Amino acid sequence: MLSGLTIRGRCLLAAGVAAGICALVLDERDLLRVSAFVIALPLLSLLLSGQVRFGVAARRVIDPPRVPVGSRADVDLHISGSGRLPADGLVLEDGTPHALGDRPRFRLPVVPRHGGQVVTYPVTPSLRGIHHIGPLRTWIVDPFGLAQFERELAGRSRLVATPQVVELTGLPAGSGLGTGEDGTARLRAGHGEDDAMVRQYRQGDDIRRVHWKSTARRDELMVRVEERPWHGGVTVLLDRRSAAHRGNGPNNSVEWAISAVASICLQLAQHGQQVRLVTEDGQPLTRDIGGDSGARDEVLLDSLAAVRPSPQRDLQCSRDPGDGHELIAVLGEVTTAGVAELTKLRPQETRSLAVLLQVRSWNGDGVGVDVEDAARTLRAAGWTVVVADGPSTPISEVWRELCGQTRSVESTSTTDGTGLMA
Repeated sequence: MLSGLTIRGRCLLAAGVAAGICALVLDERDLLRVSAFVIALPLLSLLLSGQVRFGVAARRVIDPPRVPVGSRADVDLHISGSGRLPADGLVLEDGTPHALGDRPRFRLPVVPRHGGQVVTYPVTPSLRGIHHIGPLRTWIVDPFGLAQFERELAGRSRLVATPQVVELTGLPAGSGLGTGEDGTARLRAGHGEDDAMVRQYRQGDDIRRVHWKSTARRDELMVRVEERPWHGGVTVLLDRRSAAHRGNGPNNSVEWAISAVASICLQLAQHGQQVRLVTEDGQPLTRDIGGDSGARDEVLLDSLAAVRPSPQRDLQCSRDPGDGHELIAVLGEVTTAGVAELTKLRPQETRSLAVLLQVRSWNGDGVGVDVEDAARTLRAAGWTVVVADGPSTPISEVWRELCGQTRSVESTSTTDGTGLMA
């Protein structure tokens, strides 16, 4: 119990004991009375403060419990006194991580025993993630400052700081078809030799798939599109490798990529698409984002809020990350081997789109690998590619350019008859 005494209380107690000894030695009754009073005062303060600390309760309410990075949430601390003695002179400190700012500290002169008191303070997360606020601690101090007790009043509460979501417009032409062609009618067209599905020859196509009748008619190499089971929906790939990104804190290129992925997934889901979100190793973060919009948004944003960088050095997938679906990949710095690995696993008939981040622009010194070589390799394999030049590049502009390129390809395909040959 004596550990609850402050330095002032211990000094006063020691002075009282010393005065008592002197009174006994000198046979001074008045000094003995003073000694008794000086000793009793810190002990009485200790006893009363110890009783008060068991009569204080608190709970924490965060409103809202999920906010975008940079937005404000209010934390309400409901403090009530339930003991027989009034809880006076409470000092409160709520534990907050660095990303939420300095730890708030309050002093409550009096805590009513009926109705309690509410203390509110704001927090604004500067970093995406799942932050834990708490525990809430109090130091109960007597009016003379002689005794002090520490007590934990409330545990930890969760605040989810979600990535910024940018409003996007439009969709890639034919989005969600799974094959990158015009539609299911085209995909499931007739099966005869004169009713074959064909497209222009791309580098790497098997020469045995050349459709010679269409080639002769168009005077350019055309290849048959093999029929494959139709899979609706879109797979969005997030490259979260720490080696593939640059920058610090909220200005890291991985945060730009996560914000872009969140915006793209919600845009697709809002237009009725089934969206599947995977990481660079092909592991799913979410499956089939659709249905109720509120629950859908929470699942997606919570998953992205919890994403942490991966130590993986290069793109390494054991199978097609799109799993037969149309793929939209948001990639950081990629090597030639990584691009080759990714394109090798993707079927030529399945549409693939990529947003490449010029991550060296997130570096203060501009040092890094130029992504243009990777972009050319992907385009040669039939991918639609857009490069994000730096942190100031708007996500909405990149998405608009990506949609525009797919419409151009789709328009060229339909006007020159490469989508379906009679």
